[in-house]
Amino acid sequence: MTTVSPRTRARLTVGVLAGAVLAVALPLAASAHIHVTPEDASADASTTLTFSFSHGCEESPTTALVIDIPEGVTNVTPVIDAGWSIARDVAANGTVSRITYTAAQPVESGLKGEVSFDARFDAALADTDVAFPVTQQCVQGSTAWTEVAAEGAAEPESPAPVVAVGTVATEGEDHHDAATADHEESEMTDAAPTAAATDPTAVWLGGAGLVLGVIALGVAVTALVRRRA
Repeated sequence: MTTVSPRTRARLTVGVLAGAVLAVALPLAASAHIHVTPEDASADASTTLTFSFSHGCEESPTTALVIDIPEGVTNVTPVIDAGWSIARDVAANGTVSRITYTAAQPVESGLKGEVSFDARFDAALADTDVAFPVTQQCVQGSTAWTEVAAEGAAEPESPAPVVAVGTVATEGEDHHDAATADHEESEMTDAAPTAAATDPTAVWLGGAGLVLGVIALGVAVTALVRRRA
């Protein structure tokens, strides 16, 4: 019977563990974003936007979210939440250009935090994607979620939350009556209702992690076979 040396057994174990770590860690890194819901809205209609996260800055707890309001987004009204204090930058004409949400206590990684505000997308924004730059401040450090991918390009490392603005709402229609219903219907008919399935980058990175794990396993097995020979 051919015996396997402790050194070869260790190499094989390392190969398997490396593949497992890559398969798990890469999708988790890809999902570390600031998310906005809903991801679509009608132009010239009222919408409640919720920004959520479940991670800090390199595991440092989150202390505040600073959201810049793009041009053409008006009637901005933050939603009061006992877990956050709210400060607004307001121009002389009453337009809100920035909202700072400060956590009553730091939000640790692995816990979900979210803030919301009502807003109206100007009719001129119809059929466009509107990015909301967000700065996540933490006990140690901060992360600027402000990057916007060029058309056809891969998702950037620190993407800004984006809302796809549709057509101008009909008279008397608001986002809760029409756009939200369309969004919910889309979610119900989605073939894969998991978080990873809605994030192509996470799916791709997860596949890459599995491939790398298989390669690492193959290298370890090849070394074992050669040693037996």
